[in-house]
Amino acid sequence: MRYIFSCLLILFFWVETFAQEPELILPDEPDWNLLREGDTLRFQLSVINSDSLWNYRVIGTRELDYALDSLGNFLWIPSYDLVDRINEFRNISLIFEATAGEEQKLRKEISFTIFHVNRPPVIDELPIFYVRQNNPNEINLNQLNQIRDPDGDPVIFKPILSEMPEGATLSELGMFVWRPSRNQFRALQREHHEVKFIVQDQPYKSEVYGRLIIEPTQMDLPPEIVMVPNDSVITINEDEFLNLNFYLSDPNGDENIKDVGYLSNNRSVPSDLLQRNASTQVEFKWMPGYDFIEEEDATEDIEFIFYVLDESNKRSERKLIVTVKDTEDIEKKDQRLFLKYKGILIETMDLIAQLDENQRDLSKVLKKARKGKKHRAITNASLGAITGVSPVFIDAPTKDYVTGVGGTAVMTMGTLEATDVIGRSQDDILERMKLNIDIRNALQTQGDQFARKYALRTSRRDDEFFADIDKLRAQLNNKRLILLELDASWENPVKPSDRNIRKTFPDYINEGF
Repeated sequence: MRYIFSCLLILFFWVETFAQEPELILPDEPDWNLLREGDTLRFQLSVINSDSLWNYRVIGTRELDYALDSLGNFLWIPSYDLVDRINEFRNISLIFEATAGEEQKLRKEISFTIFHVNRPPVIDELPIFYVRQNNPNEINLNQLNQIRDPDGDPVIFKPILSEMPEGATLSELGMFVWRPSRNQFRALQREHHEVKFIVQDQPYKSEVYGRLIIEPTQMDLPPEIVMVPNDSVITINEDEFLNLNFYLSDPNGDENIKDVGYLSNNRSVPSDLLQRNASTQVEFKWMPGYDFIEEEDATEDIEFIFYVLDESNKRSERKLIVTVKDTEDIEKKDQRLFLKYKGILIETMDLIAQLDENQRDLSKVLKKARKGKKHRAITNASLGAITGVSPVFIDAPTKDYVTGVGGTAVMTMGTLEATDVIGRSQDDILERMKLNIDIRNALQTQGDQFARKYALRTSRRDDEFFADIDKLRAQLNNKRLILLELDASWENPVKPSDRNIRKTFPDYINEGF
């Protein structure tokens, strides 16, 4: 009985086992198919409800770089290039297949979700940055292959201010600029400088520290010369100063500068025009002078070559073309114009003085004539066909007659009013006095205006100066002066000094000529 029961139990188990289908087994943990870039997924495929020998494979892209062996061991580490910062996750489907012979085949499709994982920037060892003294040394750290972001994220650079040398700058784009001074360069020659900085990716703000080694240049470079103003052609006048400033530097250290000088293609240019104000600063001053160009209104081009030498005789040059224009000597011109200014005023002063003297003489004549009218008479007698006029001066005031001899006579006696010239009247004297006053006043007015208008040398350079001289000279040559019967040989007893001229024309100025 017991035997029969055991057989039935075995038969029941055998029937139950062969009644279930084979099944492909995968992991059943929650969210096991949610992965991040760089995570490791490891499990073993298996088939239950079967004693057959099964083979396993994965149907999907091989670019996923997974591994599956014959025993069903599956290994997959999602690479970091599957997802980026723009698309932060990605769905990938894989089909797991198990086969036993030609007839048995099991399949399951699993959808994996891969999430992006940000990685910080990577900085490898940077090359040494060699710098030159007093030169704007630049290096773009963002263009070095040693600095990169593995995810392709944009990066920015941040300086560590305590690590930055004085005067150096580091932009967010990675441009490092430094112009070491003489003292800084000397310090570099004694010991290199290390600059630390930060590289940060965006937008995740992951940071990594880098360092840049700075050393002085090992090359023997030529010195440098900078000219201010920085022109290649300069035009000046003969009376104009050419002032140039030169700044010298040597990438290997300013103490390496040996000499500075210049050459010229014109022998008239002196050879000692450079003034060395400091070891690295030189000044050039030169004024050609009015005698530099002989031909009037001509120009001349002069070539200068300024050079600097270092201890190894390496040389740098700067060429300059100076065009010199012929220029009128302004001092001589001003002196010549002043002499014309003073000369015409002296002529005017002399004529005014002569007119004043003539006015006094006319006044005396008028006064004398008025006092002597009682002593003068005219006798007009007519005898036959002959008429005779005979003035008779009477000594005795009690006698007021004259006698005439011959035939029938007509006698007329009269007096001359205020004149000592026979046939002239008082009106003639007064007319000449009025003319004298008119000419004198006109000369004084125009002389005052001229002295005031051209008192300064700058005003005499105006084109109107000569026109006003002609106007004043026309007044000096007034045609009515002949009516005054002035003495052509008259000389002014007053000396033509500046003080005497100023008495006549108060606005007259002598500016040191």
